Amino acid sequence: MLTGKQRAYLRSLANSMETILLVGKGGIGADVIKQADGALAARELIKGKVLENSPVTPREAADRIAAATSSEAVQVIGSKFVLYRKREKESKIVLPKTRKK
Repeated sequence: MLTGKQRAYLRSLANSMETILLVGKGGIGADVIKQADGALAARELIKGKVLENSPVTPREAADRIAAATSSEAVQVIGSKFVLYRKREKESKIVLPKTRKK
């Protein structure tokens, strides 16, 4: 589970990223999940877009893809969404530390 500070950091990183995942009229099929899983394994943070002719909303797409790939939906704005999954080994993205209570 990401904290607000970590989400803000990931949103700032995703701001300059290109959209690499598109959800079109076919919706969320096995091919979209496979593409998202591969991209998350390679990059940790990806940006996706839901096209106008898609049967799912951007929020639904982000939540369903995140659940299927064991990732977290960082942000959904308009037709775009950002997903994050930390690598077990050699993570490139270092998240801000959480404060202990």
